[in-house]
Amino acid sequence: MYWSGTTWDPAREIARLQHDMDNLFAGPSGAVHAFPPVNVWHNQDEAIVTAELPGLESSEIDIAVHGEMLSLRGARKTELPENATVLRRERATGQFARTLQIPFRVDAEKVQAQFSKGVLTIKLPRAEADKPRKIEIKAS
Repeated sequence: MYWSGTTWDPAREIARLQHDMDNLFAGPSGAVHAFPPVNVWHNQDEAIVTAELPGLESSEIDIAVHGEMLSLRGARKTELPENATVLRRERATGQFARTLQIPFRVDAEKVQAQFSKGVLTIKLPRAEADKPRKIEIKAS
């Protein structure tokens, strides 16, 4: 408990508890991380998403696109042999789901996905109807 002089401070105790909970779910940088970790960038024509999925096969990953939403789903299996005693467990196992919003509507028919060395790369082309159009100005 934290004491402010000789008086217990419940607000300070709640703040300490929140700090401890944040640290429990934080990585080395202090930020809370979702799985899988992703990078997302885009230009006028497409968005690219890369996701780190070590230890998985491409058949264990589901990708879905609807409008401007991309969903990744799958599961990481436990790799423990029978009768093993865990000394340290830092790699999460179990089901995961991640949904990302892309800044434009995606042409789902042209999405391409490639999986190599544990990194999933998804190319999400912008829908033609959503691309900016240059408007010609007519002189009068």
